[in-house]
Amino acid sequence: MKKISTWIVLSLLVQHLFAQKKPLPVIDMHVHALHADDQGPAPISVGAPFRDLGLHDPANDYRKAFMQALKTRSWADHSLTSPLTDDSMRILTLAALEKNNVYAVTSGEIETVRQWKQAAPKRIINSVDWTFGLAAKAGLTVDSLEKLFRSGEFKVFGEISIQYEGISPSDSAFEPYLAMAERLDIPVAIHVGNGPPGAPYIGAVNYRARLHSAFVLEEALLRHPKLRVYAMHAGWPLLDDMLATLFTHPQLYVDLGAICYMIPTKEFYYYLERLVNAGFGKRILFGSDNMVWPQAIARGIETINKAPFLTAAQKRDILFNNAARFLRLTDQQIKEMH
Repeated sequence: MKKISTWIVLSLLVQHLFAQKKPLPVIDMHVHALHADDQGPAPISVGAPFRDLGLHDPANDYRKAFMQALKTRSWADHSLTSPLTDDSMRILTLAALEKNNVYAVTSGEIETVRQWKQAAPKRIINSVDWTFGLAAKAGLTVDSLEKLFRSGEFKVFGEISIQYEGISPSDSAFEPYLAMAERLDIPVAIHVGNGPPGAPYIGAVNYRARLHSAFVLEEALLRHPKLRVYAMHAGWPLLDDMLATLFTHPQLYVDLGAICYMIPTKEFYYYLERLVNAGFGKRILFGSDNMVWPQAIARGIETINKAPFLTAAQKRDILFNNAARFLRLTDQQIKEMH
């Protein structure tokens, strides 16, 4: 009798689990397929959110202070800690996508993205990480990228991280790449906004605060009016520049990468509410900017869902509908995601 009762309980539990509704789908426009040590020797922690965004006595080495803060979590009351190995990074990230019903625009080294796609073909939307440095190292020329995009294997061009190289996306050197993306109708994801606090002092020597401004996109947008483009990190913290650029260029979208969980929540909500109140709620894309912290995906979704000023419809726009429109998903593709 005891065995039968146990079997009944287990059966009911399994039925309950299967009866639970799958979460509504989310499109994460900003996920990275990285190695476990790409942000520093694993394990490494990140504020979720940070309490302090840089705290430093210039008599000391800031790079050491920054890495120490990540290791000891001294700048945050709540942190996320990275997995130790490449395999665990991939497995835990893909598990987070599955659990939260997330479809992820995923960038990284070409072969790494392919491996992730093979492991989760329905969850990964292939994207190409790009800087001038990567172009030289990996041969990511206009011609090689065009072949990659024409093959249909890769769907998005980005993250374009030339802000770290001190280069504007409107620079003439980047012009051939934008022309190629516009010609092929490939969406472009450009880093416009925050990197790590104190970026020039931890290796990105050409990183400059002025390149946080969405105004760096303006000439590129005017030269390529048919280009699908989104500003990753939503130009934080230069809100007025972002609002003016969105107002002037109606084809531009933004994503909420990193700022949705990493900066103080009160600041993020202020920034997001201003974007929505200004009339741009239909052009905001969810992005976690998950680098080596798989928990960031769920944390970012939670932050959106808990935003007290967003309606249920606005939350769904940010988490799914806007991205589906931007990516031009078909009705059938959308149906299959639900």
